Amino acid sequence: MRPDLLNPLFAETESLDGVGPKLKKPLEKLGLTRIRDLAYHLPDRFVQRRSIADLDDASVGEQVVVPLTVIEHRSGGSTRAPYRVMAQDAKGNVIALTYFGRASYTGRKLLPVGEKRWVAGKIDQYGQMLQIVHPDQVEEDSSAAMGRLLEPVYPLAEGLTQPRVAGLTHQAIQRCPDLPEWIEPGVLAKHGWPAWRDAVQRGHAGPDGTARDRLAYDELLANALALMLVKADNRQRRGQSLQGDGRLRSKLQLPFPLTGAQRRSIAEIEGDMAQQAPMLRLLQGDVGAGKTVVALEAMLLAVEAGAQAAMLAPTEILARQHFETLSRLAAPTGVRIALLTGRDKGRARESTLMSLLDGSIDILIGTHAIFQDAVSYRNLGLVVIDEQHRFGVSQRLLLTQKGRRTPHTLAMTATPIPRTLTLAQYGEMDVSKLDELPPGRQAIDTRVISQDRLADVIDGLARHVESGAQAYWVCPMVHESENEDLAAAEARFGVLQARFGGVVALVHGQLKPDEKDAAMARFAAGEARLLVATTVIEVGVDVPNATLMVIEGAERFGLAQLHQLRGRVGRGSQKSVCLLLRGEMLGEVGRQRLALMRETQDGFRLAEEDLQLRGGGELLGTRQSGETPFRIADLEQIQRLLPMAHDDARLLVERDGGLASPRGEAARVLLYLFERDWGVQLLRGG
Repeated sequence: MRPDLLNPLFAETESLDGVGPKLKKPLEKLGLTRIRDLAYHLPDRFVQRRSIADLDDASVGEQVVVPLTVIEHRSGGSTRAPYRVMAQDAKGNVIALTYFGRASYTGRKLLPVGEKRWVAGKIDQYGQMLQIVHPDQVEEDSSAAMGRLLEPVYPLAEGLTQPRVAGLTHQAIQRCPDLPEWIEPGVLAKHGWPAWRDAVQRGHAGPDGTARDRLAYDELLANALALMLVKADNRQRRGQSLQGDGRLRSKLQLPFPLTGAQRRSIAEIEGDMAQQAPMLRLLQGDVGAGKTVVALEAMLLAVEAGAQAAMLAPTEILARQHFETLSRLAAPTGVRIALLTGRDKGRARESTLMSLLDGSIDILIGTHAIFQDAVSYRNLGLVVIDEQHRFGVSQRLLLTQKGRRTPHTLAMTATPIPRTLTLAQYGEMDVSKLDELPPGRQAIDTRVISQDRLADVIDGLARHVESGAQAYWVCPMVHESENEDLAAAEARFGVLQARFGGVVALVHGQLKPDEKDAAMARFAAGEARLLVATTVIEVGVDVPNATLMVIEGAERFGLAQLHQLRGRVGRGSQKSVCLLLRGEMLGEVGRQRLALMRETQDGFRLAEEDLQLRGGGELLGTRQSGETPFRIADLEQIQRLLPMAHDDARLLVERDGGLASPRGEAARVLLYLFERDWGVQLLRGG
């Protein structure tokens, strides 16, 4: 149960003055549905203004507060023309307060002729005339205006204004209770951090690095603590020790000998599975590093030890692909592998469920359907989760409740994650890394080409397709808007279809799942020779005959995403090529990214470089990365404060007996504040 102390913070935003159905929508868009969300909705930056007596004291481009007397209103005649309110200072200097569109109503209302007002805004020049476009504030008395000399600038959504958001955050801060201190006293003193409520107040009042660090640290500590509790709880759970005798694994006939990294990872997994405590391990493998083979070895080990294994894939097409690959690789061993997806109905589904229960299926592969209530196993010993970032910790915990005893868990991801973020997202797991490519894999020839040469690229594509090979064409991320991405893809599809006819297929996020599967299946079977796609092109889709990847607008993608997309080719024995088409507007970061793509195919290096290039921006290609789990801590703070938060959390769990001490009680409040309460629920009687 959430502590009562936090109830004011979890009240809905509608309980604030002035919030009705109309404001609720834009607030929801920003994720501001409760008082705590507003308290943590910190300004992006602050505008610093200078108070001046008259315009002689100001320079163009400066932010000021100045007393002015209104002399006349000039409407521009048409709705598109600017609406100007002419005003003068104490010395008679004239300035135009300019409004466009519907904002002119504001000018009419706030600036009556003959009245004196204190106006805040940025001084611009228009021809010979000084002007302030859309003044930030217009106040009737000087004291209100002087309160605006340092003003927060908040992230907004359509329908919200800066004053409105500032007013709501102010109300939210008023409602913040005093919370007990959960940070270790030594850490608090060393950094000179304020108490929680004080930090929230200061975070909104001005550019205060100390207060912001304190709030970021709280978030990192909550996360580290929850993951550590999962780990501690896992150690106490009764799993089953699974030790194979090698009889099935020795029958495998793999196309390549195992790499050193694969052998090392298999040995780590084998060691974990032999323990009573359930394994929690993350297998990080670069694109094409052979994670599937490592997973198969682990699943065969479970079967040798008399247990069943289940593999969870994020989409149906990936589940089918794993099923085909694993069935082919495991054929010599004679193990029984089955597929279960949400689409299976009726008798076929019943028969699979019966065979799982009586143990005649050894390995089950599927989507979320394999963990529905109706699905029971005779003895589930190992769960493999593919593309780990699509499943949150709470889902991971759900899976582990399927066996009579907690099964071992092996999570896999092909998104190389920088070290710092591995700790942030998977702090409860041990990590194995596949950082070598299997022999026989050829480097992918990566070239950067200007969009001007599009006609040449399409001619080259024609020669490629005529030779019997296949290709991908990935369309640019236009904005964060799926619709515009889709429009770009449909336009490109139209052009390529006009040239190549029916051998072109189109895949995008708004297709129904079975339409998407059908298009992918046509491409996998070789009926479609060219696949045009938005960024939804599935992670892990495996078409060895596809040896050309064209990425349009490559400068718009994150490094990790470019690396993922490039990894769709180079899967067979043929030489593969990746063409990065760049637009004219290539910024410095875009240039560095494309240069790095040409220079290296090491995903782990690219992930670290991506982190440096993005700085405080978003992480690892927005759609692919599973996002950082943090809203308050930025990248720089994560890198600087996370190791410390991790140590502090360990101290609390190991030395202070979990959450039983007074600081532990406070930490429990922290976990609920950041909704990491699945961590609390693991504590007996939490």
